Amino acid sequence: MKLHFITVGEPKLSYAKSGWEEYYGRLRRYHSLKVTRLRDLGPDLEGKAILRAAGNAHLMPLDPRGKQFTSEDLSRHLETLALHGTGEIALVIGGPVGLSDEVRAAAGTLWSLSKLTLPHDLAMVVMLEALYRASSIARGEPYHRG
Repeated sequence: MKLHFITVGEPKLSYAKSGWEEYYGRLRRYHSLKVTRLRDLGPDLEGKAILRAAGNAHLMPLDPRGKQFTSEDLSRHLETLALHGTGEIALVIGGPVGLSDEVRAAAGTLWSLSKLTLPHDLAMVVMLEALYRASSIARGEPYHRG
C-alpha cells in the first residue's frame, strides 16, 4: 500500500527530525511512501492544496474530532483500506490553525491521535510511530510487544 504524507511544514525541532527519519525509514519496509510538504497558507488555501495533493487517495487527516484507534484497531483499519480502498492513503497534518471544513468533509477517515493537543512536530512523530506499530502488528512482528 502507498502512504502519502501531506504536511503543512516539516519537523523543525531536532528530536522531531530524528524521529521522522527513524520511523519513515522503518515504514519503508512495509509500504511505498511519498511526502508532500505544503507552506502555511491558512486553512482554506491549505485545504485546496491538500485535496489536490491527495487526488483519489483515501483521505485520512489528523483532527481532534476524529476517531481514536488502539494500535490493533489502526492495524485492522489499514488492512481494510488496503483490501477495499484505492491502494493509497493520504495522511494529513494541517497547519497551526487546523484543517478546513472542506478537508474534514472530504475525509474518508478523520483520525485523532489523542484528546490532548500535541505540538505539530510531536504529532508528526507520533503519527509515524503509530503507523509503524500498526504495520508490525499486521505482519505479526515482535515490535508491538517490546
